[in-house]
Amino acid sequence: MPREFPVPNVVRRIGDPPRLRGSQTSETCPDLFELSDGNFAVIGTEATAALDPQLPADAARADYERIVVISRETLIRAKRDIPDV
Repeated sequence: MPREFPVPNVVRRIGDPPRLRGSQTSETCPDLFELSDGNFAVIGTEATAALDPQLPADAARADYERIVVISRETLIRAKRDIPDV
């Protein structure tokens, strides 16, 4: 069962928009956003079934959590916008 929590607002994109990362349509691209509660939201490719069995022994995932994959370029371009604290 998904965890219930207040829905925060998207404050800003972290990193470059998809078009600046080479997307021609900007319709289906990984993306990162900072939320009003200080957390981050990720748009990526759902890969829970494939990657869950490969997680290290000290990693855990709740039933309501999913593993998503974003491109290396997306994260590297976001690095400058991620706060240090």
